[in-house]
Amino acid sequence: MNSPAYPQDRTGRPRVLVANDDGIFSPGIKALALAVADVADVVVVAPDVEQSAVGHGITIRRPLRFKHTASAGFGDIPAYRVDGTPADCVVLGYHLLGAPDLVISGINIGPNVGEDLTHSGTVAAAIEGLALGVPSIAFSQLGRPDGEYSFAAGAAYAAKLVREVLTRGLPPRVLLNVNFPAGEARGVRVTRVGQHRWEDSIITRQDPEGREYHWVAGKSRAGDLEDLDTDDGAVEAGFISVTPVRLDLTARDLLAEVAAFTPAL
Repeated sequence: MNSPAYPQDRTGRPRVLVANDDGIFSPGIKALALAVADVADVVVVAPDVEQSAVGHGITIRRPLRFKHTASAGFGDIPAYRVDGTPADCVVLGYHLLGAPDLVISGINIGPNVGEDLTHSGTVAAAIEGLALGVPSIAFSQLGRPDGEYSFAAGAAYAAKLVREVLTRGLPPRVLLNVNFPAGEARGVRVTRVGQHRWEDSIITRQDPEGREYHWVAGKSRAGDLEDLDTDDGAVEAGFISVTPVRLDLTARDLLAEVAAFTPAL
């Protein structure tokens, strides 16, 4: 590695690891890292190419490259690119650069709400932070109708939230999933995970040699957009949505019911 990690460590400020799934050259991660650098010592570790929708994959069948990347435009902030997944980036950043006080991921190009959380690489980076015992936040942003994005306002709010979380902490196994609206925010709402989902479809075509190939496509299916207490409803209505997400997947209310019909050996 050609650059030290957390070069500002002498200040005694908290340390923040920034990752994403859109890649190290995404404008969203640059805006986030530069804004958070005002409140903490920051290092960036991100995929070398876009890794959207890869979920919480970890690369175990091949080696990974970890390379300092001055050309990514982060100024004095050390930035490294990895030829792997968002979760890989957090694992390597944690073990090669030192344990951070907080992992943040984003700002993603596009929202991550409802069932998107299960396949989002952005959220997966935050989940990997939790797996390593580090408080974590995922940030995403809704695009404007013309497909354009402006990350400045979201990044400024992210820095404020980061400061609070660094001061107060988060409960164990709980991350924050934050979504910014496309334009000026009407306010902030603490929300629950909504019903947004993707309805998959398969497009089958033939290559020039006549062999079939398949393309997974789909359409976004809005959930309960009238309910401003959900992440998708709030962000579509112009609010910043902050959703505490717990990683305990056990359906505790069903333990007794399932035990009642589970066959014995």
